[in-house]
Amino acid sequence: MQTMKKKRIPSLYAVLMLLLVCMTVGCSNQEAEGEQNGPSAGEQSNTLVIGAYSVAKDAVGELLPKFKEEWKAQTGQTVNFQESYEASGTQARAIVGGFEADVALLAMESDIDKLVKADLVTSDWKQAPNDGMITRSIVVLGTRDGNPLGIRDFEDLTKPGVKVLYPNPKTSGGAQWDINAIYGAGLKLSEANGQKDPAAAKAFLEKVHKNVESLDKSGRSSMAAFEYGVGDVIVTYENELLARIAQGVKYDIVVPKNTILIENPAVVVDKYADKHGNRELAEAFVDYLRTPEAQRIFAKHGFRSVDPEVFAETESTFPTPEGLFDINYLGGWDEVRSTLYSKRGVWYQVLAGL
Repeated sequence: MQTMKKKRIPSLYAVLMLLLVCMTVGCSNQEAEGEQNGPSAGEQSNTLVIGAYSVAKDAVGELLPKFKEEWKAQTGQTVNFQESYEASGTQARAIVGGFEADVALLAMESDIDKLVKADLVTSDWKQAPNDGMITRSIVVLGTRDGNPLGIRDFEDLTKPGVKVLYPNPKTSGGAQWDINAIYGAGLKLSEANGQKDPAAAKAFLEKVHKNVESLDKSGRSSMAAFEYGVGDVIVTYENELLARIAQGVKYDIVVPKNTILIENPAVVVDKYADKHGNRELAEAFVDYLRTPEAQRIFAKHGFRSVDPEVFAETESTFPTPEGLFDINYLGGWDEVRSTLYSKRGVWYQVLAGL
């Protein structure tokens, strides 16, 4: 006699979290309908739950049907998807709080660390190729068509009357990259004048922040506000602007002399993937994100490829700034969290006017 599986009933918190995500950013049809015509996600090994940061939505949307086709050819299974897109920090907190994503695509390493601390992801996740990263970008400036204010670098954002946009680093991983870039540019300027001076970098960040028009919850929300007509300059991912320009929106991209290299990770959320019986599927999907086919799709959407050959193919699209630096220039993520984003850190001092 066949043993019947006990039906998994999701916790009330997880259901509420999923509904909140759906109302806020929208879900796939499968997610919104709750798989009414089949077993729950926990019992269905060919349904993959994806929690991603908002900026990756368009690229992931193109990648999913291609992976679905490949998985069908390899296994004979039809894989379905439940998708959620949110600001990276918000998405990480949702997964920690009970949103059972099998795979997480987030904006930065420190958001994956939240999943590690919650015992959802193993601490060796960076042993994957490219230290677990699947895409790269840089922080750039977007201006109105023709760059009417003559913006050339971060220093121009401190000028009187220049209205600046970037999202809120409390909720947005993209915003933390933006703040890191501005603070790091301040360090670079001080270094050129004699020594690397954190006080000078803080003062530089303060001058820029005084001109900030609004703090949106995510990079995608900030871009939407800019497209609506808010602000003169947006501090954002290079890929966001390239993708919009490719769709016919008229913006100018200004690449600062000193800016930061962005690296975006993807991981299997071990606890949930194992719980759902999705380990093989989840690992295959994350592996697929690193294939040349997937990397070319990411490049099409404005991301810098982590695959050396694909990056070489697309390098002319992606200029390398003279003073490009990475997170290690700021001491690594542990130092950045302590220096900039702790309760008494530089960012919160700037926000409070201290």
